[in-house]
Amino acid sequence: MLRLSKITDYGTVVMTFMAMSPDAVHTAREITDQMHIGQPTVSKILKLLAHAGLLESYRGAAGGYRLTRAPAAISVADIVSALEGPIGITECSSSPGLCHQETMCPIRPNWQMINRAVLATLERISLAEMLRPAAPAISAASGSRAGRRVLQFYK
Repeated sequence: MLRLSKITDYGTVVMTFMAMSPDAVHTAREITDQMHIGQPTVSKILKLLAHAGLLESYRGAAGGYRLTRAPAAISVADIVSALEGPIGITECSSSPGLCHQETMCPIRPNWQMINRAVLATLERISLAEMLRPAAPAISAASGSRAGRRVLQFYK
């Protein structure tokens, strides 16, 4: 199963919270209280994001963290890379040379193509877009009249 870690999931939640007031300085305590994520986890996420240059930190009584760029200029790929490392569906997609079979692998180019598509999608989605509610998913198996209307519309 392809899955992001909890740290990355929570990190995206933290960044989205900060994007709601991008010029404000937010403390780890404030984020913990508002997002209901444990203080150690929030602190770890903030440090990783600051180290990656997505946040700047301020010391002192009025200290905390603030976004370094506008939410529209930060992509989901930026966040995932900061917390997970290079984005890769397979090791050879993100870090060539780790697999001893990659030079003779017949499907490596296909994995690389898939990896580029996933990466491009994550790069296209900005933090600002993560603030907007997503359109509700409509099941193709839906028996509702509205579901049938939507499916007919797309035919």
